[in-house]
Amino acid sequence: MLSENIKSVRKSKGLSQQELAVKLNVVRQTVSKWEQGLSVPDSDLLIALSEALETPVSTLLGETIVETDADHLTAISEKLEVINLQLAQIKCSRRKVIHWLFIAFSAAVVAMLALLLLLNSPYQHWDYSDPETAVLGTIYHSFEWLFARVWPFLLAGGVTGAVLTRKRN
Repeated sequence: MLSENIKSVRKSKGLSQQELAVKLNVVRQTVSKWEQGLSVPDSDLLIALSEALETPVSTLLGETIVETDADHLTAISEKLEVINLQLAQIKCSRRKVIHWLFIAFSAAVVAMLALLLLLNSPYQHWDYSDPETAVLGTIYHSFEWLFARVWPFLLAGGVTGAVLTRKRN
């Protein structure tokens, strides 16, 4: 809701993301992240944003009811807290997905290594007088040769990524 309101009010005022960013002394990417819902402005920037857009903070947060100042600040803080919790949940779920991708990548590297060891270079006994067999054998050998040299690094990277993205208590 906040992201949509920032974008619509900015466009209604005829401002580009860059122009708004200059008014707020932030980079354009920051405004873009706000409008995409990837982050939210802190309370100081939210106030500066409302001043730059000549719009009340409550309107940016999606509220049209006029409240007293104390109620207004309480409502804003509650909405910011909800938004921050939602962003934290999104970040946590993304971390979990990335963690499991690293684990799957590591498992795929181990599976490929086991498969190559089990096959034991069958191309060495092929008849290379046939051009198609010769090309396939060369490709197979090239893959095996390259994989044999990089698998430790791939596995180390996957395990390191899985360890770094694990849940911390």
